[in-house]
Amino acid sequence: MARRRVLLFLKPFDVYPPRPCAGSAASYPTSLSPPPSQLRAANPKVLSYLDDRCRVHKDTIDLCQSVLQHKSLDWTSVQRNNFSQPIRDVDLVITVGGDGTLLRASHFLDSSVPILGVNSDPTCPKEVDELTDEFDARRSTGYLCAATAGNFEQILDATLDGSRRPSELSRISMKLNGIQLPTYALNDILVSHPCPASVSRFSFRKRSNTGESSRLINCWSSGLRISTAAGSTAAMLSAGGFVMPLSSRELQYMIREPISPTDADKPLLHGLVKQEQHMLVVWYNQEGAVYFDGSHVVHSIQHGDTLEISSYAPTLKVVLPEHLLMKPSE
Repeated sequence: MARRRVLLFLKPFDVYPPRPCAGSAASYPTSLSPPPSQLRAANPKVLSYLDDRCRVHKDTIDLCQSVLQHKSLDWTSVQRNNFSQPIRDVDLVITVGGDGTLLRASHFLDSSVPILGVNSDPTCPKEVDELTDEFDARRSTGYLCAATAGNFEQILDATLDGSRRPSELSRISMKLNGIQLPTYALNDILVSHPCPASVSRFSFRKRSNTGESSRLINCWSSGLRISTAAGSTAAMLSAGGFVMPLSSRELQYMIREPISPTDADKPLLHGLVKQEQHMLVVWYNQEGAVYFDGSHVVHSIQHGDTLEISSYAPTLKVVLPEHLLMKPSE
């Protein structure tokens, strides 16, 4: 029997940029820069906290590599910043970082390869409580990550032997002027002006597979956000949206900060795109951008472009945390 192939997809080690050490005058060549003696005086607890985040992340990577080394697997590791091609010819992708790293890996996957997320730096509630009056000590959320350093080998073994099966999550597909874009969003997409302070002008309507269309809505706003069920707990929820069941194949949309909407339009500025529907958006600004799952994947748009947004996308197989698999109580 052939050995199974695993790709370890890593958040970089240097999560935070290096800081000059005290006494390193060469790093501050201008007279306007603070003297080196002041560099570490601002808040040493913050700096210690950031250093610890780097250490914990690196320790988790080392642990994952050690576990894989002792399994009958063919595995290799890549850093997410150095990867730009479709992931093929592997049986499992393991991401080590947080939700952002899992999202980055998802852009290179079709519906055939499962993905397992390892939260390398989970938040410690005790630490948050102790430091709450000094700074924000929350770490990685890892909402979609099924494993941490503490249970990685257990979750990996259960995934490999089939006792822990991946779930299929919906993604967002987008066509630009009728041409399919290669990236599918697992969380959400944002359609907006490249400058957040500028007004976005566009219109949209929903259309069913049978050709039936909703009324055209014309918008001046700060943009349009569309999320999947998985993404409904992220930026969409923060903006006032609602949480959707992870099994849902519908999309949730919201017009961000609409400017002087009509009373007739208001009920239509936040809603659902059904599985059998798609949303048609026409862009009216000179320039614009579509952001997939954050800021790393961006497609430019311009005046007159038409976007067709739907859930007609390959699903993604994700090994989910146990609490997301539990059925809600009656």
